[in-house]
Amino acid sequence: MDPEIQKMREVALVYLDRSGGLQKFVHDCKRYNDSKQSYAVYRFIISINPSDIAELDATLGNHILHNPLQAAQIFQSVCFIAIKTLSLIEQLQTEAQISILLKPTHLPPLPSYVLSFSAYPFNYTSQRFYMSEGIVIAMGTVTKYTQGARFLCTEETCPLSEGRFRYIRVHCPGATESATVRTDFVCSLCSSPLQEDMKFRVLGDKQIVEMIDAKVLNALKGYSNDNSHFRIQAFTVFLRDELANKMTLGNHYRIIGIPACVQNGLQATACIEVNSVQLCKPNGPSFLSDNFKCLLSLTSSSCWRFTAVLANIFASQVVPPGTYNTLKLAILLSLVQTCDKENADYLDLLIVTSDTLVIDRLLNYSLCLLPRGIRHPPSSEIFPSVSKDKHGTGSASIQACSAVLAKGGVCYIGDLSSYKKDKLELLQSVLESRTTTVFIPGKKYGEEADQQVTIAVQTNFWSFLDVDSSSKKHIQKENFLIGQMDVSLIPANLVDVFGLLIYNEFPSCRLSSPLVHHILKKAINPEAVLYKASQQFRTQDYEEFILFAKNLHVELSSEAENLIQGYYLASRRVRKDSIHGSTLSASALKILISLSKAHTKLSLRQTVLQEDALIAILLLESSLTLKHGTSALCVAPNSVFPFDLSDENSLQQRDIYLMQCHHQLLKFIAAYGPGIHITTNEE
Repeated sequence: MDPEIQKMREVALVYLDRSGGLQKFVHDCKRYNDSKQSYAVYRFIISINPSDIAELDATLGNHILHNPLQAAQIFQSVCFIAIKTLSLIEQLQTEAQISILLKPTHLPPLPSYVLSFSAYPFNYTSQRFYMSEGIVIAMGTVTKYTQGARFLCTEETCPLSEGRFRYIRVHCPGATESATVRTDFVCSLCSSPLQEDMKFRVLGDKQIVEMIDAKVLNALKGYSNDNSHFRIQAFTVFLRDELANKMTLGNHYRIIGIPACVQNGLQATACIEVNSVQLCKPNGPSFLSDNFKCLLSLTSSSCWRFTAVLANIFASQVVPPGTYNTLKLAILLSLVQTCDKENADYLDLLIVTSDTLVIDRLLNYSLCLLPRGIRHPPSSEIFPSVSKDKHGTGSASIQACSAVLAKGGVCYIGDLSSYKKDKLELLQSVLESRTTTVFIPGKKYGEEADQQVTIAVQTNFWSFLDVDSSSKKHIQKENFLIGQMDVSLIPANLVDVFGLLIYNEFPSCRLSSPLVHHILKKAINPEAVLYKASQQFRTQDYEEFILFAKNLHVELSSEAENLIQGYYLASRRVRKDSIHGSTLSASALKILISLSKAHTKLSLRQTVLQEDALIAILLLESSLTLKHGTSALCVAPNSVFPFDLSDENSLQQRDIYLMQCHHQLLKFIAAYGPGIHITTNEE
């Protein structure tokens, strides 16, 4: 025997003993032995730390990293000797029956160990470990594959025709089913054909997943300052056995595996046989720009000023400061209220406008401030759909689509009036439940029974409604209440499930002078920096600010909670009729809490105050007025920004106005919410 091989076997045994792998191996053997059943293949998983192995023996460490299939044979020999020496599995006969899967905990942080399908050259023939990252864009259903099989000689007089485990086939990375179980094997003793002994076939779970480089998110945004060009290509990933169903559509994963090339007819597909999967969670920055810190300090005298100035100067690259302030505040609130956790607080926006070009530019710009901002292309599906797997298995494959790719971010779906009735009904269902169900007919995809797969939709939705377009498509109603807008082009229930309905300040017939000047100057010189605010608060500063603010953990104070509940109960009593009952939906309370928490995050605080609740109530009341008409609270359409914010005096005037709104709100609750006591600051 080669002395180097023998040394590596000894090192492998020492490593298994020191790492606790030997104890796990003995436990796995006991499980096989207790079953009293003979298998063609006994499969064992060995966790490998490349750093620890390299410290013990550099040769074995290098072997594992660059020749993992040969390294597995070394561990196979060690395990076979251990089984026979300690009598761990009585049924085991030959070394070939042992299948070893090496699972590295990590790879060296060097470029040569990173595999990118968008970079050349792509070496998929090396059959060594690589690390790759990507987002799951499609997932197949779990099917079966052959882990291992026993073959016997068909010649009855041949000694290898029965009883022995001489001819064993084990799945190798990248091998298809037809390659593992073939019909052209011959006996080495008598040259007769070999035939599989079906009762010893060992089956495992297999799942085919499509992933794509995370750079694709930049390509799916509506607007970007990044002018770099890159190639994006999806790649196929095979998850087997314990890794099946370990991935979720839309999530970002780091994988370690062995690349291979799978032949399907005349077509060859590059793929990765995965050995380990790790979920990638982007961490928000732990810092803010000095300009934001300075602004926070200068506006610390009031709980309302920081967010007011923030909204006033936001997106100055697209619209002039001081325009669309209510809409920009709502956008900022929605941006910081993005999260991919279950039962998160979502904030969806529906904008009624006649200036679709300006609004579209503003929303496109805002999308780019998030890592997961997706502009939905009209030619594709918003929600997951089912198609036949393209690798020739005939099984179903679920495609992620825009809403799932925007997980933890925002999905901008454009003009709502351009969608057909069935799409709008599906959108309403998703907004209500935050899930969508995919139906997989079994007969069509080779399954015995039909399946229903429920997929979480964890994203905020933005959309707009073109009032000029909608007025041409249908006859407007005449029996409107004071303050109510005609949005009857889309179902009323769909309008209700959007968190906020916002009407922008400037109808197209009277665009503001600053906005006209801004559009003309940008048309002449798109790269021009027109305002000082654009220099002080860059797009990158806003990206860092939003990532910092969205990760803040906020809690409701008892005063804010009482104010929200008082307004909600009073509004339910005021906004009702004898036929339909209350027009205030049950989801309004969730929206109020979400808005209050969002304003607190935007203010860089961690406790929701009454001041935050007041802004949330004013925004929601304005939205309800557009949907159902004014109520006894009777807020102005521009209640959050009643004045142009030009100097400190205007900020002071706004504070006084909001205090008056607060007193008016307390009177409203006292009048229409009997039994509710709200503690005021004066008390």
